[in-house]
Amino acid sequence: MFVSANNRNKNLAFAIIGVVLTTAFAMLAMATENQWLLLALLTSAGVAVFIANKTGIAANAEQAFSSHHRLMNGVVLLAFILFLVVFHEEHFALLILSTVLLYGIVCLGLNIQIGYCGVVNFAGAAFFGIGSYTAAVLVTHTQLPHLLILLIGGVVAAAIGGLLLLPVLRTRGHYAALVTIAFGILFRTFLEVNETLGGAQGLKVGGMKIFGWSLRENIELGDITISFYANYAICALILAALAFTITKRLERSWIGLSFDAVRIDETAAATFGINIRRWKITAFMIGNGFAGVAGAFFAMMTAFVAPTNFTFGDSLILISIVVMGGIGNPWGILPAATVVLLLPEKLQAIQEYRFLLYALAVILILLFRPDGLFPRRLRNYLPGWSGK
Repeated sequence: MFVSANNRNKNLAFAIIGVVLTTAFAMLAMATENQWLLLALLTSAGVAVFIANKTGIAANAEQAFSSHHRLMNGVVLLAFILFLVVFHEEHFALLILSTVLLYGIVCLGLNIQIGYCGVVNFAGAAFFGIGSYTAAVLVTHTQLPHLLILLIGGVVAAAIGGLLLLPVLRTRGHYAALVTIAFGILFRTFLEVNETLGGAQGLKVGGMKIFGWSLRENIELGDITISFYANYAICALILAALAFTITKRLERSWIGLSFDAVRIDETAAATFGINIRRWKITAFMIGNGFAGVAGAFFAMMTAFVAPTNFTFGDSLILISIVVMGGIGNPWGILPAATVVLLLPEKLQAIQEYRFLLYALAVILILLFRPDGLFPRRLRNYLPGWSGK
């Protein structure tokens, strides 16, 4: 028992160190404009991840995240507050932070679909866009509360995803992926030719208001001015925390168990009476609902939506985040999103080649670590069960 306690403490230390290093990486990358220093940071991060995987540190840290989730949630919250304090005047830094959190929400939805239930979805950006355009139309033409508009964005994205399920459920594997790719391309084409939705020029969107409080106003604390993007970052964190909580609750419930059974072996699951169609529909609609809510928030945060924001390339970015973070592992999403979204913005040399690099990274990971950099551990079906 003493050895076990020591191991748990060691794993917890690894997890906390991982959060600290990730936060330090994000802050240093955001603060510096030196391209060589950024490359050095990226190389160091890659070496650290390689060593952590080879030595088992990453797996031990992931176990600590699951075993001490409340403590680790607090550590992540402290890291967020530290970033907010350091960059409280920086519009760009806080915008990137908010975007990382929103992309994290979308990727949590993809994690439910791909990582838990095995439903392939290469149209994540399309459902993100559905939520954005829903918010753009409702903010412009109605007086609905903006919090309600967030929910409506999620519902509309989930409902349209339900229609897409008709062909998806009739196909499997690569063919199902092609259906979602085709939908993503058709969605962008529809936006470009639809003048009611602004066509290729897009639509302007009003800023978000919550109970009369406008999030587009700077915060004044004496002589200190805090960027209005801090308002959006805090709200995005709340949404991300809710999405993460729902995701973990689903994973630990009998619903998550059914998802796992469907993903691992559909034939065996059906033999034991599990309704394959029902759980695929459930996972697909929940994941798309997450994307719709995040998209609605994104539209009100950026005050503008256009078809170029929701291309297949953006869907590839989302898939890259899921794969890099570990398929089925929600804890790996935010670090992966930080790397994928932050580095191209800071490293101008790779800006034009970012999609090529994302595709190359995904191919290499699928070849050498098919479960992702930080793969999900096998679930314990009974409390305290160790498999021995």
